[in-house]
Amino acid sequence: MQDVVLAMLAKEPAYGYELRSRMRGALGPLGEAMNAGQIYVTLARLAKAGLVTSQHAEGLPDRPDRRVYALTPAGQQRVATWLAEVSWPKPDLSEFHLKLVAASAARLADPVDLVDAQRRELLRRLRDAQRAALERSVDPVVGLLLEGVVLRLRADLEWLEACERMWTERDRTERKAGA
Repeated sequence: MQDVVLAMLAKEPAYGYELRSRMRGALGPLGEAMNAGQIYVTLARLAKAGLVTSQHAEGLPDRPDRRVYALTPAGQQRVATWLAEVSWPKPDLSEFHLKLVAASAARLADPVDLVDAQRRELLRRLRDAQRAALERSVDPVVGLLLEGVVLRLRADLEWLEACERMWTERDRTERKAGA
């Protein structure tokens, strides 16, 4: 969650409610379950770690005052490191999806390049898992786990293909609109 919040701040400084709205918008119906307080706890931890700064911003007559958060140089470095990370699998795919959304919105990286880097890592892991599964000496119980790993990696690769198609089409549409 911390890396996602940092990446969402890479585009521009924002206040907590705005960050929550961006994340909910990026996740669609999956974002409805997001706890509003989680953003503020995360922002406090990031500030304590020196990854974000905050400034007081006066509210409007009908709105309360709020804090606007911005990345520090250390926060920017952590975002760059997170974008380059190809660890897999995560408990759910929403973090990788948010990585693509944040990278695109802040023009930090090309989402298709991120998908491609992730694909290469998954293909490497798939090859390793398939080799291990083919070992004749593998215990059948371990073989079952390896089969599950192979099936999961194949499904994740299919999802990455769908991500690449969507982001490629989106880029094509944006270029046509700009021309």
